[in-house]
Amino acid sequence: MPALSKLYVNAAAAAARRRVLGTHGGTELPDYTHEVRSVKAGVANLTAYQHLIGESASDVLPAGFIHALAFPLAMSVMNRDDFPLPLLGMIHLSNKVVQSAPVLFTQALDIRARVENLRGHRAGTQLDVVAEVRAAGQAAVGQEEVRWRGVSTYLAKGVFLPGIDKPSVPVTPPPFAVPDPTALWQLGVDTGRAYAAVSGDFNPIHLSVLTAKALGMRRSLAHGMYLASRALADVGAVRGDSFRWDVAFEAPVFLPARVALDISTVQADGGAWQRSDYVAWNPLSGRRHFTGSVTALP
Repeated sequence: MPALSKLYVNAAAAAARRRVLGTHGGTELPDYTHEVRSVKAGVANLTAYQHLIGESASDVLPAGFIHALAFPLAMSVMNRDDFPLPLLGMIHLSNKVVQSAPVLFTQALDIRARVENLRGHRAGTQLDVVAEVRAAGQAAVGQEEVRWRGVSTYLAKGVFLPGIDKPSVPVTPPPFAVPDPTALWQLGVDTGRAYAAVSGDFNPIHLSVLTAKALGMRRSLAHGMYLASRALADVGAVRGDSFRWDVAFEAPVFLPARVALDISTVQADGGAWQRSDYVAWNPLSGRRHFTGSVTALP
């Protein structure tokens, strides 16, 4: 697997070159897929992740942990010289995950990642990073063999590539009425470092005030996937073995912070769990941080 630490160093060097030489001239995404075969999760790392996120101890890999396993491959594709957007400073807008079967930590996995769907955004340029996980040794044909598929949408804020138009009508989120919370999280200033230790994502904006300010942030902020994965853990075991998990990020969580969470559950006829919707917000300002849902699959 690629080393995330080296990828971040490469991204910083690329950012410095862009400042000196100007923006990258490309306007197309690389037609490239990075695949690593027979990947296995470490049990110590899995245990630490489960403890940090609040997942129950289990041999099944949490969906957020699988995202962390695939993340270095996604980073490596966005680190290529022919990738047209600056990697550092990318904003995570949303995540859509379909998990069709449980993945055990004892299983060897084939993981691949690619980028697609370069398009305009009112604040810059966005794209999708697609990661897929299969049991090791299976032929990469047919969607039925994909046990876990994640689509992460990222925004390069302030970067407008020639030939890519902005959306004509801005999307306005619906008004937010603050509900009664079902949970209240207390996030310390070290939350970013703790998640980096179990996920490998040592993006400087999450590690300290100093490193975050160096990249234009007023304080360090929590990883989006830490927040989303913790919400998924709060949904709990009712989600079953196969499900769709969606999350949309609206406002960053600057550390330290208090985050309120509300989870509402929809049940099908007969009382079986069907879907859980969740929303997280700042309990002081009422500003919404992210929304999402977990939906049972047949």
